Amino acid sequence: MTNNTAVKTWIDEMAAMCQPEKIVWIDGSEEQLEALRAEAVSTGEMIKLNQEKLPGCYYHRTAVNDVARVEDRTFICTPTKEEAGPTNNWMAPDEMYAKLKALYKGSMNGRTMYVIPYSMGPVGSPFSKIGIELTDSIYVVLNMAIMTRVGQAVMDQLADSPDFVKCLHSKKDVNPEERYIVQFPQDSTIWSINSGYGGNVLLGKKCFALRIASYLGMKEGWMAEHMLILGLENPQGEVKYICAAFPSACGKTNLAMLIPPKYLRDKGYKVWTVGDDISWLRIGPDGRLYAINPEAGFFGVAPGTSEKTNFNALAATKKNTIFTNVAINNADNTVWWEGLDKNPPEDATEWKGARVNGKEYTAEGNKLAHPNSRFTAPAINCPCISKEFENPAGVPVTAIVFGGRRAKVAPLVYQARDWQHGVFIGATMASETTAAAAGAVGVVRRDPMAMKPFAGYNMADYFGHWLEMGKKMDPEKAPKIFHVNWFRQDENGDFMWPGFGDNMRVLLWILDRCAGKADAVESPIGYLPKEIDTTDLDIDDGVMKELLSIDNDLWLEDVANAREYFAQFGNRLPKEIMDELNKLEANLKK
Repeated sequence: MTNNTAVKTWIDEMAAMCQPEKIVWIDGSEEQLEALRAEAVSTGEMIKLNQEKLPGCYYHRTAVNDVARVEDRTFICTPTKEEAGPTNNWMAPDEMYAKLKALYKGSMNGRTMYVIPYSMGPVGSPFSKIGIELTDSIYVVLNMAIMTRVGQAVMDQLADSPDFVKCLHSKKDVNPEERYIVQFPQDSTIWSINSGYGGNVLLGKKCFALRIASYLGMKEGWMAEHMLILGLENPQGEVKYICAAFPSACGKTNLAMLIPPKYLRDKGYKVWTVGDDISWLRIGPDGRLYAINPEAGFFGVAPGTSEKTNFNALAATKKNTIFTNVAINNADNTVWWEGLDKNPPEDATEWKGARVNGKEYTAEGNKLAHPNSRFTAPAINCPCISKEFENPAGVPVTAIVFGGRRAKVAPLVYQARDWQHGVFIGATMASETTAAAAGAVGVVRRDPMAMKPFAGYNMADYFGHWLEMGKKMDPEKAPKIFHVNWFRQDENGDFMWPGFGDNMRVLLWILDRCAGKADAVESPIGYLPKEIDTTDLDIDDGVMKELLSIDNDLWLEDVANAREYFAQFGNRLPKEIMDELNKLEANLKK
């Protein structure tokens, strides 16, 4: 498939270490992928589901000890510990390579090594980057064929260039004690061993598209961010694009595929999904920021996904999808998970493989599907996928939104005063763990820009890169930055804002602010809305006032918490971030 010397030399070295029985190149053809599906079914690696109800869909079960990303086994190996920073696990590259080479030695004995050439982003786009993943798992091949653009076209694009990310994966014996997911940013290399779970082994996803790409972006003057991209179309047919970053369990996928409330649908408002998880952002020749979704599919959490919570995500799973660690409904060989509906199948196979009466099993408090069970679905299946999804030039970004889960502190929405202040807001992003006592505030977990587990270098330098990017944009065209909080609670611990489709009302205020059409009130933390459209909403003025209120004492506590968090970065933290923190504290004390 290639005469590229750099590629061939690298594959020869990896094969000599892993000692596979044979090497198979993935050309991206449907014939080859279909043969691999059949092989995986014959060995039990995959189960073919009901092809009438779920055409092209398959089921996979991981090892019970291998069901999620393992942050404690994930490393950033840079020449110095300071380059990785205090929020990453670090080991010296030479030491890690030596440790891993011993583990990889003979790890593919008797197995096939699959060579997957893949493009993050449309093949040939100026945004796109190429990776090659070597793996001994058909499951990985079939998932990568959904999540990325794979095959010969990628090698044709690479031609004889040595500029590709080198990805090596072996599931070996899935031993959690010897499980490692390691990024070597300076070498554009990712090595993963002893896992078969998607987040650890689909190396184009978080490993490349965020950890390695964030480092490349810092070096090359662009950004790789843990952000959805949505297009909001008004009744006049104009579409504006928003990028938004949220920590887990804050409704990111729901927002990416939002269905407007009936009142706004009837007016002609629509939402188009460009991406649900990752954005790559570059400054265009016109000084504006443009974004692409580097992925080609959705790797979504199944539990909680239903027609009611996320109609579009569920619709995307109806064909050519791989389900992992959900339950099987034995009556018709389809899938089920908690939150899909209220009717667990009576004859079910739960995620670990035991055949059970689902109704009795769940009544005991057991879960039929693992809480982190997944679907891997082609983005093209999504009913609201944007027509700009494959646009190699990306989409122009009007607004950037940060969000967290805060019971009392953050208002429903507020706007940063300028880019620097917006970077500070992103840097102080946090969520709270849910607390048992009603209305009690949980533990604050800082997750700057929702990138804490994914920044491929020192987080303080990452803040600095954001500040630099702001200086390179045309200030008139730079996206305005906002913070939202759908999770404000009243004194009984109940959510005050309806969320889901009604979040559209907040997005419309955000876009009106960007267009200079909406009024705002200056506050110690930034600009607050004078009003949000609540037409047809059962929410009184007092609740809206509370949703947009600021408790200075609670905010001062949050300032102290942020100060403590930033202390770990020492003098590497950009001065601008501390300036903004001090300014916030002074504003709150006035």
